[in-house]
Amino acid sequence: MSEKLAINGGTPVRKNPLPPSYPGATMFNAEETVGLAEVVAAKSPFRFYGPNCLGKTKQFEKDLAKMFGVKHALAVTSGTAALMCALKAAGVGAGDKVIVPACTFIATPGAVVCAGGVPVFADIDESLSMDPDDIERHIDKYTKAIICVPILGNPCQMDRIMEVANRHHLTVIEDAAQSCGSSYHGKLSGTFGHINTFSLQMNKIITTGEGGAVVTDDPKLYERAVRYHDQGMFREREGFLNVNENEDVFVGEDYRMNEFSGAVALVQLHKLPEIISRMRHIKKIIKDGLRNVPGIGFRRINDEAGDAGNAIIFLLESQTKAVAFVRALCAENISTYQLYSGIPIYMQPQIFRQRTADNSGFPFNQFDKPVVYTEDMCPHALDILSRNAVINVGPTWTEQDAQDVVAAVKKVAAQVL
Repeated sequence: MSEKLAINGGTPVRKNPLPPSYPGATMFNAEETVGLAEVVAAKSPFRFYGPNCLGKTKQFEKDLAKMFGVKHALAVTSGTAALMCALKAAGVGAGDKVIVPACTFIATPGAVVCAGGVPVFADIDESLSMDPDDIERHIDKYTKAIICVPILGNPCQMDRIMEVANRHHLTVIEDAAQSCGSSYHGKLSGTFGHINTFSLQMNKIITTGEGGAVVTDDPKLYERAVRYHDQGMFREREGFLNVNENEDVFVGEDYRMNEFSGAVALVQLHKLPEIISRMRHIKKIIKDGLRNVPGIGFRRINDEAGDAGNAIIFLLESQTKAVAFVRALCAENISTYQLYSGIPIYMQPQIFRQRTADNSGFPFNQFDKPVVYTEDMCPHALDILSRNAVINVGPTWTEQDAQDVVAAVKKVAAQVL
């Protein structure tokens, strides 16, 4: 007889919940404390001037560029800020469309809207990433860029995406917010596109609580990103405001990272290889233990060797079974959830109903043929997301934690799937 599920009054597999799965934050220790204390002692929390500037943020940028093998890196206040700087560096604004995946966080299409462009949604495949075969049908005379998003550590098929983009002369932005440290065919995510972004928010693989970064090999895109993040200024070259109207100067915003965040980011960056190694080890134990379990399917990983290891995503037979699976595993003290509530991101009301802070209809009112979103416009996303279930993996997990996940999934699968 099968063991009684905890949701039905049985004994949970675990007495206590799993350790938190916030990767970077769970690895905080005295190193971050020392970095912050140094900034306090220097009385210089602003990156560009003060009594004794330590250059923590600048050092983070230098080390990030070196670690990722890119020419330029820019630290900013959030992953959304990074997207805004990348979009504006690429010249995205009024009259432009940007292709984004149907599976992503709301910041991806939201940044496009805030930049003055309109997001157009491409379908996904069983990797939960943008389907390269679905890009071309969305390209028209207004299309300016593509944002691809490696979801929870799984790299996108960047060779195929870049081929389509280059053929149509489109700028590619990799929004690698959830996947810092993942790679595709030996090349790190966030280094394929023309200009790319990372997030350092609390959930992310390395974190400053809030923060982000932009990376690129293109000096012009870098300069434009720098200017947009600092009120149109490029202080390292000009010192302050530029009065030369022949330069590519324009009005920007304030997305500058401070030295407190820079100090933490610098420490976290150098912990990235260890964080990735630990999560990959735990994820391998779990997936190996669940191979050939009836009813259990996994999302496709585009490059197993490059998977960051920060999440296990199951794709189950139906939405009904996925919901029951999630509820039963949570009762076993195995935290599980449906990514993005099991729906494509365009179904969020502010996107689907095209709502912005003002009532003018901008930017959705710019085109001769209105951009219309329908629930079924990305059928694979509707299907795949409705039956997903996610277990986030943390770098502080033990092998026993991994075995408990295996035991709980087997227990639940035998009675629910």
